[in-house]
Amino acid sequence: MKKDRDFLTHLEIYLAKRDGIDKLLKISRYASKFILASSVLPETLILNQRLKSFESSVGVSRKAFRLGKFVQDLNSLRNSNFDSTEEKVLSIIAYGGEGIYFFVEQFIWLTKSGLIDSKYAYRLQKISAWAEFIGYFGSISLKIRDLKVIIEMEKRLKSSIEIAMLRGDVFVEEMKEVKKVEEKKLMKKLSIVQDFADGLMALSDIRDGKGFISNSLLLASAGLLSALISTHKNWVSC
Repeated sequence: MKKDRDFLTHLEIYLAKRDGIDKLLKISRYASKFILASSVLPETLILNQRLKSFESSVGVSRKAFRLGKFVQDLNSLRNSNFDSTEEKVLSIIAYGGEGIYFFVEQFIWLTKSGLIDSKYAYRLQKISAWAEFIGYFGSISLKIRDLKVIIEMEKRLKSSIEIAMLRGDVFVEEMKEVKKVEEKKLMKKLSIVQDFADGLMALSDIRDGKGFISNSLLLASAGLLSALISTHKNWVSC
């Protein structure tokens, strides 16, 4: 049982997963970006330069963890059961966009590693950013639909509990179900916030870092928020 595992056992299982390592690297990278963007450290301080080097290195390292990850989206799309045409279209946008993003990221990693000529880097980054942004649009739309269903389920359960209270019936099981639904609702809301944060960073990449949305502190904060949420989600699920 998950609840019977101690912290170190849980940590071992978490770190054994590709996403577990990737999200810890993401926290490290955006924490570094946040420190640099907040101007806490003087530009002349050697630690400042080391943080810049560390942040850049971690960014390249994270791309290596995405090798073959696009297959995950292909399988998710292939194994999905659609209740409506709208859900089918949104799923194709969400999984398709993310899948293309992960696929192109492999080649960006190869350009940064020196195997592919760096002259292709800008074009690949543009394709990657657009695919990621479109994918988040579909993902957020799907999750908002799911959230509405969860909220309706919560309302029905609470209504049945109220009726049971009036009748004097026992409603212990219903209370357990409400707790599960509330936790599910919270996780779905956090997931939507995470997608908005990541979508903001993708939009900044599309705009080549121009405009108010590309403020370095804002993007660092968005990245760190996304990293913390995704780390929490992965921790709870493993």
